[in-house]
Amino acid sequence: MDGHFSDFLVIGAGMAGLACAAQLSRTGASVTVIDKGRGPGGRMAARRAEIGGQSVSFDHGAQYFTAREPAFQAAVAAWEHAEVVARWPAAGDDAWVGVPGMNAPIRAMADALDVRWGVRAETITRAADGWQVGAGAQVFAAATLLVAIPAEQTQVLLAEVAPDLAALAGCVESAPCWAVMVAFGTRLPIAEDAFRSGTAPVSWAARNSAKPGRAGVENWVIHASPARSRQLIDLPKDAAAKTLLADFFAATGIMPAAPLHGDAHRWLYALPKAMPGEGARFDPALGIGIAGDYLHSPRVEGAWLSGRALAEMVLA
Repeated sequence: MDGHFSDFLVIGAGMAGLACAAQLSRTGASVTVIDKGRGPGGRMAARRAEIGGQSVSFDHGAQYFTAREPAFQAAVAAWEHAEVVARWPAAGDDAWVGVPGMNAPIRAMADALDVRWGVRAETITRAADGWQVGAGAQVFAAATLLVAIPAEQTQVLLAEVAPDLAALAGCVESAPCWAVMVAFGTRLPIAEDAFRSGTAPVSWAARNSAKPGRAGVENWVIHASPARSRQLIDLPKDAAAKTLLADFFAATGIMPAAPLHGDAHRWLYALPKAMPGEGARFDPALGIGIAGDYLHSPRVEGAWLSGRALAEMVLA
């Protein structure tokens, strides 16, 4: 057993969890973050592939983010100073992307904290001094437990120990999204580097190789609309990728081209419908709190603000 004890244990090292952990750590408290992923990203993940002798990075989750609240604007300014984000006008005058991948700010935040990757929270039990979380052969203990994972996963994890918070998370509905990553030997005859649609099978497509700090051959990320994703939800990823690539060529009106590389990823909880009310929830009697974009707004900024709000509730 790990036997690791912290003042705070945060489950989930996405934007919400790391924003919460960073704020708590500034008080001098001991904070541990665990995440089932192999490395930084979550829905800001970047996937690498070797194509034509070059390493190519695809932003297959969140494509960009905006900063509207002063607190988040200050965080983005610090990331810009650290050269882990840059503006991307193709997505809008106020659009930002991570550099050299969308997960860059997540990585920078995680590097400053005690984050354990590849650790999946499986059980939660009450302890005399707080909570114990079983994760395989490891056990993590903390006085306060904070959960910053998708609503659907939060509902399952907290069902026994915090039924009210679990029920709240269970009310959230999330739309799925199939993401396709393709690379080509030559530049496609498409003038725009990014375009979106509210009704077409392809809701978003971006020339990923045109983002700041990217390198390699012409490559695109294609997102299916929620409706199209539901239609294809149970397909193998190769079949989904083939269908969505055809949708992409139909939407752009260009002649189909054979890709050098193709891959797909199914995001089951891509677009949560945010709940009204506070941006996070904390039960001081239990010592358990929850955060995530589903409690604020389904944006990168919403996740950061939710995590920050949870930390402030805990420290109040």
